[in-house]
Amino acid sequence: MNFLSLKTLAVVGVSRNKDKFGNAIFRKMKAKGYKILAVNPRLDLVEGDRCYAGLGALPEKPEGVILAVSPSQTISVIEEAARLGSTYVWMQQGANSPEGEARCKELGLNFVSGECIFMFAEPMESFHKIHRFFNRLFGKMPK
Repeated sequence: MNFLSLKTLAVVGVSRNKDKFGNAIFRKMKAKGYKILAVNPRLDLVEGDRCYAGLGALPEKPEGVILAVSPSQTISVIEEAARLGSTYVWMQQGANSPEGEARCKELGLNFVSGECIFMFAEPMESFHKIHRFFNRLFGKMPK
């Protein structure tokens, strides 16, 4: 199974700002048919949906967790996801770090690091198709 075959995902780091990655991921993945759970301790609502203070506050366990937070927060989110039984983590560009990758490996988590989820989630916008094409061409696709 790969990350994008999961049905219920949590986005940690959602924002009220529609231009921020966390909000864009929440909105667009929901539009693609995923059940998306929003996580940000400073928000009650995002895009009209309930927002939760942390992964442990969610009404159900997400199958996968998308991180749109600073690298300084990544390790604690990874560890919380592992404690709750989520085994898939996507560290969006800007959330990834060598330490986060190492921690995922230590915890036996499946992870993608430093990649834009929009390059992989179908249907894809034209810009992301072009970016993915060049990554494939130059052998830079994640394994």
